[in-house]
Amino acid sequence: MIYTVTLNPALDKTVEIPSLTVDSVNRITAMRTDPGGKGINVSKVIHKLGKESIAAGILGGDTGHAIESALKAMGLTTSFRFVKGETRTNLKVIDPVNHTNTDINEPGVTVSEEILTEVLQELLDKLTDQDIVVISGSMPKGSPKNTYYTWVKACKNAGAKVILDADGDLLAAALHASPYLIKPNNHELSDLLGKPLKTPEDLANAARDLMEQHHISKIVVSMGGEGALYVTKDETVYAEGLKVPVGSTVGAGDSVVAALAVAEESAMSLEDTVRLFTATGAANVMCSGTQAAEYDVIEGLIPKVVLHRL
Repeated sequence: MIYTVTLNPALDKTVEIPSLTVDSVNRITAMRTDPGGKGINVSKVIHKLGKESIAAGILGGDTGHAIESALKAMGLTTSFRFVKGETRTNLKVIDPVNHTNTDINEPGVTVSEEILTEVLQELLDKLTDQDIVVISGSMPKGSPKNTYYTWVKACKNAGAKVILDADGDLLAAALHASPYLIKPNNHELSDLLGKPLKTPEDLANAARDLMEQHHISKIVVSMGGEGALYVTKDETVYAEGLKVPVGSTVGAGDSVVAALAVAEESAMSLEDTVRLFTATGAANVMCSGTQAAEYDVIEGLIPKVVLHRL
């Protein structure tokens, strides 16, 4: 089973505002709401890929119940702990004229270390050595900075493979627990190492050094429209970015993580894995909001993925 962990979920409200102007009245021309948060987005895409997952994490208030109800209506299995407070609502502003995407995110609920420990234990009680745990996204207020380190280490000790999608201090701390796979983008990897990494070769070399230093099995580096790298101990594959019409880039990285989890669970070959996550990422960019692309769209893009071995 694939478990996704979202400790700071959100109700994502996505609006279109042509020619967004600061310090002026702006009018919305289109709007949609989706249950969101990185792990939740991963579960939505896993479902579209024809596989099952259990979406776990923390929710609060009426917004939390709305998110849970929406996920169940999609056919997803959930295992959330409800706490005091109100789950955040995040505003995603798309300007189709200037081709910009602006995120305005609320802080969300405050969670104690005690509650985090209880939620983690509930997850550990279910895990086996056949499971995959996807840990991704931001942390709720009140969380210790080493939370992801603790969760990665505990899930590994339970025998599960851990896929981590985090950045900044959360990623830096969690690396010391040696997750199975991480998926930074090119900017996050550059920030982590404190130097600009501009070419696929620079990124691949940096990823390989990081793998050796922290005993990580696989690293995927996403580069937006420029494609992605899949780095293992023995091989590095570069996938060119697919040129598709952009609906929203929000959640594109989460869709890549979803495809990686599905590929890992299905024991796909390296090339099939890269084709799947590249096509899945591109298909979800074509969608508005954080809705997940239909599988037939993904399937149609898979043959178009161009691979290079570095």
